[in-house]
Amino acid sequence: MTQDELKQLVGQAAADYVNANVPEGAVIGVGTGSTANCFIDALAVHKGRYRGAVSSSVATTARLQSHGFRVFDLNEIESLTVYVDGADEIDAQGAMIKGGGGALTREKIVASVADVFVCIADASKRVDVLGTFPLPIEVVPMARTAIGRRVTALGAVPVLRVQKDGSPFITDNGNEIIDVKGLCIADPVGLEAQINAWPGVVTVGLFAARGANLCLLGTESGVERIEYAAR
Repeated sequence: MTQDELKQLVGQAAADYVNANVPEGAVIGVGTGSTANCFIDALAVHKGRYRGAVSSSVATTARLQSHGFRVFDLNEIESLTVYVDGADEIDAQGAMIKGGGGALTREKIVASVADVFVCIADASKRVDVLGTFPLPIEVVPMARTAIGRRVTALGAVPVLRVQKDGSPFITDNGNEIIDVKGLCIADPVGLEAQINAWPGVVTVGLFAARGANLCLLGTESGVERIEYAAR
């Protein structure tokens, strides 16, 4: 199976999970990226079953609305039964690196209020130790250089994310992203807390303190269901 086929497989599996476990009339939390798009496309067949969704990005909002979903601002919602999103890497404890698509802050906010975080990914995203995929940090632009120095002090390499024309990539929140290369993250929870405490950091793309509860992993032999201990 191609990677796109594996993404479609887990997108459908996530839609099946939500339809089986989330009550009618609920609001669904939805992440950002190509795998999340496969979930949206699969869930759209049953959109009448749900009151709507909370989106983690402008791009996801557009995708949801194109399928006829009502999209709520998170401030309008008291709770979410489930949040479904992809990952750039996920380890055996359900800790993840996320933010390759640039939506890490809104993803972390929406995930934080959900009862269950369902990660959907293909098998290439499963790792023993996080860090091969560059770790995104969303930063206030004036703090970019200061944060870069702190990253260098960790023994890693900070790289400003840029667009095709060479200008800085700007998040939906109006900030910039530093992608950190060369990390081997033995303590994801500790590193998440450390980086989030740096002045100028909006959030780091480590989802470890609040990681996944369930992973639906697309493999050549089908979808593997992995549950993680509660944190």
